[in-house]
Amino acid sequence: MPHATDRPPNRLAGETSPYLLQHQHNPVDWYPWGPEAIARARAEDRPIFLSIGYSACHWCHVMERESFEEEAIAGLMNEHFVNIKVDREERPDLDQIYMSAVQAMTGHGGWPMSVFLTPDLKPFYGGTYFPPQDARGMTGFPRVLLSVAKAWAERRDEIVASAGQMTEQLQAIGTIATSDGDLNVSLLDNAYRRLSRAFDPQHGGFGDAPKFPHAMDLKVLLRHHLRTDDPHALHMVRVTLDKMARGGIYDHLGGGFARYSTDDRWLVPHFEKMLYDNALLSSVYLEAYQLTRDPEYARVARETMDYILSRMIGPEGGIDATEDADSEGVEGKYYVWTLEEVESILGPERAKAFAYVYDVTVQGNWEEQSILNMPKPLNQAARMLGRDEAELRAELDDDRAKLLAVRERRIPPARDSKVLTSWNGMMLAPLAEGARILRDERYLDAARTCAGFLLDRMRQPDGRLWHGYKDGQSKFNGYLDDYACLIDGLTRLFEATGEPRWINAALDLTGVMIAEFRDPEQGGFFYTGKSHEALIARQKDAYDNATPSGNAMAATALLRLAALTGRDDLETTGRETLQAVRNVLEQMPTAAGQSLVALDFLLGNRQEFAVVSGGDRQEFVAALEAIASRFRPHAVVAPNPHASSPPAVPLLADRPARDGHVTTYVCENYSCAAPIVGVEGLEASA
Repeated sequence: MPHATDRPPNRLAGETSPYLLQHQHNPVDWYPWGPEAIARARAEDRPIFLSIGYSACHWCHVMERESFEEEAIAGLMNEHFVNIKVDREERPDLDQIYMSAVQAMTGHGGWPMSVFLTPDLKPFYGGTYFPPQDARGMTGFPRVLLSVAKAWAERRDEIVASAGQMTEQLQAIGTIATSDGDLNVSLLDNAYRRLSRAFDPQHGGFGDAPKFPHAMDLKVLLRHHLRTDDPHALHMVRVTLDKMARGGIYDHLGGGFARYSTDDRWLVPHFEKMLYDNALLSSVYLEAYQLTRDPEYARVARETMDYILSRMIGPEGGIDATEDADSEGVEGKYYVWTLEEVESILGPERAKAFAYVYDVTVQGNWEEQSILNMPKPLNQAARMLGRDEAELRAELDDDRAKLLAVRERRIPPARDSKVLTSWNGMMLAPLAEGARILRDERYLDAARTCAGFLLDRMRQPDGRLWHGYKDGQSKFNGYLDDYACLIDGLTRLFEATGEPRWINAALDLTGVMIAEFRDPEQGGFFYTGKSHEALIARQKDAYDNATPSGNAMAATALLRLAALTGRDDLETTGRETLQAVRNVLEQMPTAAGQSLVALDFLLGNRQEFAVVSGGDRQEFVAALEAIASRFRPHAVVAPNPHASSPPAVPLLADRPARDGHVTTYVCENYSCAAPIVGVEGLEASA
């Protein structure tokens, strides 16, 4: 068989997606999604084989090596089907629709997603990974191809009828049953009870293996604890955050979190790193630090954001999407160690303590190698070793730096350098807030640069957003979560800086989002805009998955923006959005964490901080840092770094600085306290 790169490139060679480019030398006659492929399928009356995956997906790589690189299997695909390859990160709209179909057909989903469509794009058969021959109780891909082709030739009417029924089902899935019930605190209490039942008291997290971080659910529990003072809510958060931070899912050398744990104790990750996971987790660790003042949470948040700054920011300031699970074709190879390697780097004596703390053994803890993790808290490990904890911590910091330097000489996992508006918008919030919470301007500088890139390169001339950017090209109309996440991120950046550009852009984008995506009849928002390509279903994104749902982020952004700007129309739309998904909040609260966070903000005791500079920048920044030192999930902050400038939002109107010092005006529940002049009074009130 010729080597992949010896073959002439196929149609995917003209794409920018790293995932599609990985398949450009397959012998499969791949098309990208578009009118050319669809027209051919209709002209030749052929079914479509649609393959959806993403660049960091391990099993996507496996199926490519086993099947798409094989001449015989590719020959069957080319003979019987029009073959379309899609990057789910570029086209989440297609992924949503056809993943719903695969789940309905098989009872489960995942990637690679493999689905067969009629020429009019209606799904009739699907699955995920197929092996190259019958194995482990799974049907081999060649047999699947031949069976589908035979059915298409001999039972066409039956297939078309089935595809039509499935499409009707997908269109129904895209709607949300409305509810006239109240938006009240009972929904939050019900979510707490459901999460308590799902909680793993031994290892933290929710449910069994594979175990995902559930950052939005942890935020719900932090707010429940603040509202009720229930210690168990905080206990669930702390156990989960502690176990994740000590587990193999966390990169103890370079910072940042892998996608999920394949076991129930956070030891063996699926090694891919996604921007959105690290955005969500850095945010929840920051909130936990605000609430508990536990320095370990600050450390994890800092290291996670430092990972983003050091590894994931592109030359223009946008943040890359993912790092692969594989390096040199082997999952996890970049991250794992042998005891012999550790001893050769640190020396035998230092290696003993490091190996004890980080579970490095001769036999290994995964495939005869060791994934770094901390089975014991550091204070307990220090006692067992008879060491002073502070001295051991300093030694381990030095040892980790040495191992990291060696690891960086390894061949790294591939990085998907496309920039996605939604994921970048999601990262803006922890960077902006982290700068004030951790008192580190580097994060604010990164947030400003990223936000400027998004506004300059990801907006179309008519004000609508692009979804993705790669190799100098902005592509694909923005989806609901692109708007909602960016609006929220820009709002948080304004609250950290007081710079009018960010709040003005947030308001402009909100107008576009409402005009393009809002459902004026049933409330809430569609996932695709009015100007989008017509697909077989127009869905509403109401359930959190790995990322918050589009409607949840829209409600979050609208309610916060309304509180800052005094726009009653935005609050009404935000409330209507939550009302549209109320059934989800009540019946499936564990799939609605971000909507519950938005509901908690709506129902909470609103705090408004107007911070006006007296001319001393350091004093002004210190005031913002004092406000950020506490967990205030119902607060909005309106800073004015230049007291002489026109106010950017109504909260700043007629609020001057006093006596040449920073002055903070605090209002709560429609009542305002006396202005606080200077930082000392603000720190005392915090």
